[in-house]
Amino acid sequence: MAKPNSKDTLKDYCLRSLGAPVIEVNIDDDQLDDRIDEALQFYQHYHQDAIEKFFLVHTVTSTDITNGYIPINDLITDVVRLLPLNDSESGDKMFDVRYQLHLNDLYNLGFMGSLAEYVMSMEYLTLLDQVVDSDEKHISFERHKDRLTIHMDWSQEVQVGDKLVVEAYRIIDPDTYTQVYNDYYLKKYATALIKKQWGLNLLKFEGMQMPGGVTFNGRQLYDDAVADLERLEEEARLNWEQPVDFYTG
Repeated sequence: MAKPNSKDTLKDYCLRSLGAPVIEVNIDDDQLDDRIDEALQFYQHYHQDAIEKFFLVHTVTSTDITNGYIPINDLITDVVRLLPLNDSESGDKMFDVRYQLHLNDLYNLGFMGSLAEYVMSMEYLTLLDQVVDSDEKHISFERHKDRLTIHMDWSQEVQVGDKLVVEAYRIIDPDTYTQVYNDYYLKKYATALIKKQWGLNLLKFEGMQMPGGVTFNGRQLYDDAVADLERLEEEARLNWEQPVDFYTG
């Protein structure tokens, strides 16, 4: 069995699944391209295997400071957070509560303390960070503008050459990682979309009788494809989609 590794081989796979070349699949090449693109878009939006977590390291430029945002690659689907900005040259870390707590971790856990006390202390410090003294900045991710707006005083809090680290999720580029085209779910969903388009194309001939008594049955093709798509979309949302509140930021 040939494994699809590009858009063209995926199209060929879907057409063979629908009966080609034994049966003529009445669909235009542009329609094929549109349905494959639509299948990829749905797959990348709802299927967890289509995305990956990564950390974007961005070097601040004078343009960023003027604009108040940083450019974001169009493969990025969601931004979780901007990692806190800390002054690495500051000597105050020796007197930071977290630093002092970690210095005593071994003693606390190994001798007189308990894991429960340590966990409770860390949770309390996290709460204090969030309420009183959090370094985390408010952000606005504008996907269709390819930008991440960071709400802060850019002229005071960063300088040209500083590094910003963004926790985000991005699409696994199918042109680079061609195994995406061989994904079982993507092949099934793309085939169902093409089948639906085929049925739509034949609906205008519904009831027309050809020589020999043959009639077109585009309605049945269309209805079967709609049922397939409903089942596949439900499967994606129940089994593969991340929870609605999975991403924050």
